Amino acid sequence: MKINKIALFFALVVIAMASTSCVTAKKVRYLQDMPKAGMPLNEALEATVAPYDELRIQVLSNTGKDDELLKPFNAMQTMNMGGGGNLGGYLVDAQGNIEFPVLGEIHVQGLTRLQLQDTIASRLEQNGYIKNPLVVARFLNFKVFFLSSSGGKVINVTNERCTFLEALSMAGGLDWYTRRDRIGVMREVDGKRVIHYLDPRSTSIFDDDFFVLQQNDIIFTEEMGYKFFNNNLNTVLALISSITSLVSIYALIRTFIPKQD
Repeated sequence: MKINKIALFFALVVIAMASTSCVTAKKVRYLQDMPKAGMPLNEALEATVAPYDELRIQVLSNTGKDDELLKPFNAMQTMNMGGGGNLGGYLVDAQGNIEFPVLGEIHVQGLTRLQLQDTIASRLEQNGYIKNPLVVARFLNFKVFFLSSSGGKVINVTNERCTFLEALSMAGGLDWYTRRDRIGVMREVDGKRVIHYLDPRSTSIFDDDFFVLQQNDIIFTEEMGYKFFNNNLNTVLALISSITSLVSIYALIRTFIPKQD
């Protein structure tokens, strides 16, 4: 009777471990509450300029007749191209400012790319330098970082907009044992590093301020607690199987050994 209880105990352990090591689709499926009719796009979410961003800014004329007037405002670009074709740009300082030719210091932190273009164009026109100017601005060094238990990755963004889901895709996606409710995004906000958690299983991320990533954001993940057991499940099952076999052999031997009075 005791032998049967021991065998039953190990059988229950195997069942319990197998059940806890299972990952259901509900735990990992993305955007589970997405309505069939879809959701409206939130165009208000755009990347904004932050300290230590590098920006390429080019001033053009809509008339095409102000080449000489444009030269001072494109001095940075001309200098970089003359140095071997490397299109460097304006580095945003720690206070969120850039030093722009002729116009001097301009505070750009917190501006979107379009707002930056409008700001410089307005100053050029208001000061009488160029009539109806066309300003084109681009992020040059937009990158975010991805960290997980299996390693890290630098994600270079080729445009000024990268969403949380896009970054996860470029990082190779999430494995089955990554906690979806604890995907953190670390960002510098008002001179402090803050951590905000997003859950890609819910469409609520579309309205989250951290859904559109900013320059130098760091995404990091956590593993589910039972990943260790799953990775070692085969070893544990083999050990339990060996013990169960020994118990069965012992029980079989006992049946052929007469009891001693």
